[in-house]
Amino acid sequence: MNSALFFIFGILIVALALGLRARRGKDMNLEQWTVGGRGFGAMIIFLLMAGEIYTTFVFLGGSGYAYGKGAPAYYMLGYGSLCFVLSYWLLPPIWRYAKERKLISQPDFFAAKYESRSFGVLVAVVGVVALIPYLILQLKGLGIIINVASYSAISSTQGIWIGAVIVAAYVFVSGIHGSAWTSVVKDILVMSVAVFLGLYLPYHYYGGIGAMFEAIDQAKPGFLALPESGQSSTWLVSTVLLSTLGFYMWPHMFTATFAAKREDALRKNAYVLPIYQLMLLFIFFVGFATVLQVPGLQGGDIDLALFKISLQTFDPWFVGVIGAAGVLTALVPGSMILVTAATLVANNIYRPLRPQANDAHVGFVAKLMAPCVMLVAVYFTLGGGDTIVALLLMAYAFVTQLFPVLLASLMRNNPVTRTAAFASVIVGEATVAWVTLTKSTVAALFPFLPAPLADLNVGIVALVLNVVTLVVVTLLTRNLQGSQTPRVKQA
Repeated sequence: MNSALFFIFGILIVALALGLRARRGKDMNLEQWTVGGRGFGAMIIFLLMAGEIYTTFVFLGGSGYAYGKGAPAYYMLGYGSLCFVLSYWLLPPIWRYAKERKLISQPDFFAAKYESRSFGVLVAVVGVVALIPYLILQLKGLGIIINVASYSAISSTQGIWIGAVIVAAYVFVSGIHGSAWTSVVKDILVMSVAVFLGLYLPYHYYGGIGAMFEAIDQAKPGFLALPESGQSSTWLVSTVLLSTLGFYMWPHMFTATFAAKREDALRKNAYVLPIYQLMLLFIFFVGFATVLQVPGLQGGDIDLALFKISLQTFDPWFVGVIGAAGVLTALVPGSMILVTAATLVANNIYRPLRPQANDAHVGFVAKLMAPCVMLVAVYFTLGGGDTIVALLLMAYAFVTQLFPVLLASLMRNNPVTRTAAFASVIVGEATVAWVTLTKSTVAALFPFLPAPLADLNVGIVALVLNVVTLVVVTLLTRNLQGSQTPRVKQA
């Protein structure tokens, strides 16, 4: 066994052991399994939320996007900071409302706010549709990392199955507690590896970070600036806006809020996490360092930039350490996604069909759903093609469509009717699906727009139609069906 495999298998064993041990001393009822009994302090909440940022998408995709696209990669840094600024005001009232009513999922929140279990079912369906491709992304990244870091001793398929079994096992046993414990190891290891690589590679190959950028600019003029069209400044700003609004609309990020012991834990995170986002710069530096050292990566191969340069720079044992960090970027977010998806299916889709089911029964169903959801994700990971890619592109825009109705629900007197909430979400989601599957752009949809506006993220179209529908249907139904306007006590 080569030395890289030692570290990769070592971290897999550590993750499984921590995940299984996390349930010790706890009665793993539905509330404990899903939101940790609402007992997590500021540090654990920080690690959980930070753990959801640094996924395989960032570890592979962040460096790969910097390698392949250049300056447009900085959109990740922009929205990754602004979403936490927004959370300072957004999350505390959500936490208070959920704690008062003992809510355990995002659909529970919307169902209570709009006094409609059917609306909760709709939100649950949206969440599951978005989460499955996100879980697939983690599994695909995991397969790539294990295969490359093990020098092909373990195939991508084998890596996917190993990771899937480990995550499903400790999620079944420990729920969100398993995610919390493994996130501690994950954040320490990933941060250490990212900072080291981001500093070492530029100095090793170029003599410094400034010298690296000078060399790239000389070899590829314009690469480090936003293009005048396509992924221009208009695209970047609109993408940052959509991603900022949608970040906490992800069901697993929304639910992580419920696990906090006190609301001040959320506010503390709001001013610490933007600083933590600076670690993304080191991931970008790895991608930029690879541009001239490993030229020629195209298409999906740009995501291999971090490992390509690591393989030619370091001894196998250290490649194993990098691979171990990469494995955790898949396991920890993957476990949170799995807990949330299983909860949505059991609590917000199954329970309405079986209203007589008690919490113990629903909790048991949620635990059974975890391996079932994982099997579905593995199936599509191994056999999925363009359809999964299309779903993945839709996922972020999908969850962002929930933001307008969330914002309205947090007002002291929510003016939006249930009918309007239903209509706006359905119109928004249908628009996202249509523009994604048809590969439409703002320029194609609205050819009369001036050139700068033609580069707007096409998700803006769905969000605008969503808001227009919300306003128009509210005005039409407010007087005709005034009783529909939610009057739930505000937090």
